[in-house]
Amino acid sequence: MTFFTADICDEHSEKVAVLGPGYSNFGGATHCQGEIVTIKLDKNNSDLIGLLRDEDGAGKVVVVDVDQEYFAVVGENLMKFAQQNSYSGIVINGYIRDTFQIKDIPVALFALGTCSRKSIPVTSGERGIALSFGGVEFKQGDYLYADTDGVIVTAEKIV
Repeated sequence: MTFFTADICDEHSEKVAVLGPGYSNFGGATHCQGEIVTIKLDKNNSDLIGLLRDEDGAGKVVVVDVDQEYFAVVGENLMKFAQQNSYSGIVINGYIRDTFQIKDIPVALFALGTCSRKSIPVTSGERGIALSFGGVEFKQGDYLYADTDGVIVTAEKIV
């Protein structure tokens, strides 16, 4: 089903929150929609790897908040896991890498930008918690729509 975030905002303005500026799509899909799965990372992406590699993502979008240090948490391998497990997209309050390789993987990937390095020390993340960034609160189970105009969140599926 095709949708446009601008149309959803026009028709349901009281039901949507719009992610603030600064996030770009680096993935191979121009649109994504789905139920939100949240994860907060403390530098290392090992918990995100497990989520994308091991869990069914059909009808889901992963929203990731990362402590604001300059390193990448998603690259080619994680995007391949996301594709293999049918995730619609990933939205990251952080950075990604391998942009040349991921541009053809049909999963949307919204992030603040790119960074060549990754964080090595293994740390634990938290799943299923409310996240807040870019002027939006992301709750596990809420619904996300994203396209070339931006990312919006609603409490329930409206399209």
